[in-house]
Amino acid sequence: MRTLTFQFPASTRPAHRAHVGVVGSGDLEILLEPADGSGNSDRYAQVRVRTSVEGFDEVWQTTLERFFARTPVLGTWELNDSAATPALVTLRLQQAAEVAGATHDTAAAGETS
Repeated sequence: MRTLTFQFPASTRPAHRAHVGVVGSGDLEILLEPADGSGNSDRYAQVRVRTSVEGFDEVWQTTLERFFARTPVLGTWELNDSAATPALVTLRLQQAAEVAGATHDTAAAGETS
């Protein structure tokens, strides 16, 4: 099992915690805890990825950068991966943001779902 850690600038506070997805083949579980206000938690999202797949650090970095550029949700994000594709990762991240009550209006950015 490999653990990757990332930090991204963020500004949107989630209303509450979220849990989406499952740890299963080709899927991803995400746990989102709202920021507690300590350290840099009011300016950055902390992301920890635990994955069974080796060699995709750059793909994780790029996928997460894109998500947090559009949806800058504060908090501690725990991602437990079982070989999810980048598209599924993005979908689960968006679901977690929505469940946490911290969605960002992507329509203004010209995106569709």
